[in-house]
Amino acid sequence: MSDEADSPFDHPANALVLEVFRLNGSLIRFGDELVKSLGLTSARWQVLGSIAHGRGTFPVARLADNMGLARQSVQRIVDDLAASGLVSFAPNPTHKRAKLVVMTPQGERVFRQATELWRPVADAMAWDADPRRLSNTAEALAAIRIRLESRSSNRSSE
Repeated sequence: MSDEADSPFDHPANALVLEVFRLNGSLIRFGDELVKSLGLTSARWQVLGSIAHGRGTFPVARLADNMGLARQSVQRIVDDLAASGLVSFAPNPTHKRAKLVVMTPQGERVFRQATELWRPVADAMAWDADPRRLSNTAEALAAIRIRLESRSSNRSSE
């Protein structure tokens, strides 16, 4: 037998990816439970966060890019949020058809409540961690994401 047939999980990058997948699943499950009382899911909360981040200046395609998700899935969630009265649409001065997604006062209130629920969790997660280490970890993950996006863009242009 050859020793060359290592498990794919022996590679440090693969172990990192697996842990990121696990963390994502944990965040979604935890988030769903955290914001359930507000009538939200993690997905709706994430889209509201992207809208808040853009301060009402993003159309659906930009919201999706901001979250690394498909435009169609974000459009479905935005439509659900609009039907719930949490977001509305505004004219986009740079594009006639791609309306800007803005939070309604009700959406702002719900997002603020979700943020208040999350803050103690974030504080507890960061309590015993060195802020520089958390920042370095976020930067490292962003660098990996950017490399993957660059490779994906290069492949789609071939």
